[in-house]
Amino acid sequence: MGRYIVKRIGYMLLVLVILSFLMFIIYNMVPSNRAYTDAKAEIQTMKKGMSATDMDTRFQELYLKYQRRYGTDTNNMVIRYLRWVGLYPLYDGSYSGLLQGNFGYSYEARDEVINVVKPRMGNTIFINIFATILALGITIPLGIHCAVKKNSRGDQAVQMLTIIGYSLPTFLIAILFIWLFCSLLHIFPPSGIKTPGSSYTGWKFFTDRMYFLALPLIVMTFCSLGGMTRYVRASMIEALSMDCIKTARAKGVREKAIIYSHAWRNALIPIVTLVVGWFLGIFSGSVVIEQMFALNGMGDLMISSLRTADFDVIMLLQMFYVMLSLMGNLIIDIVYGLVDPRVRVSK
Repeated sequence: MGRYIVKRIGYMLLVLVILSFLMFIIYNMVPSNRAYTDAKAEIQTMKKGMSATDMDTRFQELYLKYQRRYGTDTNNMVIRYLRWVGLYPLYDGSYSGLLQGNFGYSYEARDEVINVVKPRMGNTIFINIFATILALGITIPLGIHCAVKKNSRGDQAVQMLTIIGYSLPTFLIAILFIWLFCSLLHIFPPSGIKTPGSSYTGWKFFTDRMYFLALPLIVMTFCSLGGMTRYVRASMIEALSMDCIKTARAKGVREKAIIYSHAWRNALIPIVTLVVGWFLGIFSGSVVIEQMFALNGMGDLMISSLRTADFDVIMLLQMFYVMLSLMGNLIIDIVYGLVDPRVRVSK
């Protein structure tokens, strides 16, 4: 197992280097010049009393200064990429890249990228982890029950409801829930993550946050019920039809042991991919939900950064998602081996 993990990490690093280089090349093809923008902004503050020739000379000096600071004083993309990563020195011999903790600067927020991403990531994790736990806590028992009681009235009713929930777009469900719980019943606020102007701490902070996030959580959980319930049901039906389950029943094994010890273990293999993907989705965010409820999460940050061409923020988020996807594939393979001993991940 240890050798397999080390080998996979080596492959992951290779893929990460290739993808990061491709992303760097693509974003550098976009007509945007950070050094030119900063030099232009600085020259505007000192243009009084300067002739046109002096301004042009001073601008060229400032432009070169900022190019050297950002590592763009060369057209060699390989060198610029290595400087961005932090593996090649700048003009003055110093290193200032991702490996040194320099994740870039957000011109839209006027702050370091890491300071922009941190609070957004916290909001996304806070809401998505609750929604994921709630959804799994409901869909897995419900899917198992529907599989055991296949074609019963309860199973048919659940299948009809899950088809409706699975078919409706997320934004439409959100609008319906806002209309019901906010406009008609006046139970929950329609947007935001806390009481405006409040500075609560401790338990009061948690309850206030959960009050504002209750409706988004309900929407996200409801949207997840359809697909996951049907997925668990289908896997359990297939597992319950296996010959080993028939043999266990013929030998008189208790039904609960058959369902939860034998059938569920076999049904868990295809479900692992979806469940791990859900947990990885905690970090990427729910773009539609965050937009509609003004939650200021990672998904909302990605959309706003694309609109404003805030490329340093976009690059960091894309790198984070790539690393997350690579780690997710490794975790899924390891969990496969833990769930089913027949799956060997040591080679």
